[in-house]
Amino acid sequence: MDLVFWLEALVVFLCIAVGGRLGGVGLGAAGGFGVCILALVFGVTPGVPPIPVLLIIAAVIACVSILQGSGGLDLLVHWAERMLRRWPQAITITGPLVCSFFVMLVSTAYVAFAIYPVVAEVATSVKVRPERALSAAVISAGIGVMASPMSAAMAAMIGIMSAYDVAYWKILAVTVPTYFVAVLAAALSVYWRGTELEDDPEFKRRLETGEFMWLANPRAKAFRPKPYAKRALLIFFLGIFLAIALGSYPGAHPLLDATKSFNIPHLIQMVMLGTGFLIILCCRVPNYKFADGAIFRAGFIGVVGVFGIAWLTGTFMHEHENIIQPALSALVAAHPYLFCLAAFALSSVVFSPTICTMIMIPLGLQCGLTPEFLVGTWACCYGDFVIPGGAQIGCTAFDRTGTTHLGSLVFNHSYLRPGLVFIVTAILVGWGIAKAIF
Repeated sequence: MDLVFWLEALVVFLCIAVGGRLGGVGLGAAGGFGVCILALVFGVTPGVPPIPVLLIIAAVIACVSILQGSGGLDLLVHWAERMLRRWPQAITITGPLVCSFFVMLVSTAYVAFAIYPVVAEVATSVKVRPERALSAAVISAGIGVMASPMSAAMAAMIGIMSAYDVAYWKILAVTVPTYFVAVLAAALSVYWRGTELEDDPEFKRRLETGEFMWLANPRAKAFRPKPYAKRALLIFFLGIFLAIALGSYPGAHPLLDATKSFNIPHLIQMVMLGTGFLIILCCRVPNYKFADGAIFRAGFIGVVGVFGIAWLTGTFMHEHENIIQPALSALVAAHPYLFCLAAFALSSVVFSPTICTMIMIPLGLQCGLTPEFLVGTWACCYGDFVIPGGAQIGCTAFDRTGTTHLGSLVFNHSYLRPGLVFIVTAILVGWGIAKAIF
């Protein structure tokens, strides 16, 4: 490894670190800047961007955005509120489960933002410390895309693993049960956390000063779904089922010729775009609603981030494949847990499990790690909760009692314990399930 290698590695690291702090479009722009430096200054041939994965993400975002325009997401949020208020005393368990379930259904953590305030108010109304339910719910919902069949992170994993003939159903068969076991573990880790609400010093202070006032009768607001919301949800779920079925069983879709069939990324792209079109036609979604919602904007900001950073790291890895692969292969073969630690550390910097997946999973495969191991321990790519982000900051404000906090040292926040318990549990359980599935 000569000086040029280390200078190029430094460029990659700085772009990831700075871009991670900027987030979104800034992350993608930092990746593109890094490619410019490698190509124009060091003479490196630019790699090929991960086009199939980007197109899957774009197709799914388009479909979910259309679903949002039809009123389907609003109806899901209403159902979630009703479920949470039905068993208020169990909010520490039901909060994470309900938030997770709905994130899995619609493939984006956006839907959970409308549910977090309900979790906080339901917990407060029955005098359960809101920190318990909120911290576990935020962690579980944020990592819910791990088990969602159409999330951006799942699209990245499918696109990578399809080249290794790993069936779609195998990935889901590992991640879905692993996820729910980890959700329960995270909820139980905070079930008795801290003092009871009525004994909490900060809550007492807010009561005495008048900063906190009990809500008279907190109930779900009157809700009237849009005329075709249920129909849109039905079409959306049928589309997801079709994509999973076609992607899991190669014989279930037509052949292009006598020997070649559609690949999984193409199938998902076609089915998701087709599903969005059917929702538009059958549910009369106005054209100005197609890209009007927050999901479309946030989703395509994420696409830019994946595009830039994945292109940068792919360019660097391809240029130095003969150096990196031999050096790391022996190390990760002897100590595979080091790969998990490295992926977790990277994800806590780039704030995106999708980008971490795009960087680390191909690297793990190049270093000799098996698809079985990488699918089973995929949870190590979900460390974006270590440094509090938008969801943690927002939910801290949703807790009117003051029991949920961010911490004075950045890392000592309310979400760290359930997050670490979730990741460790998911890695161990997922590894075990993968051995049985593969």
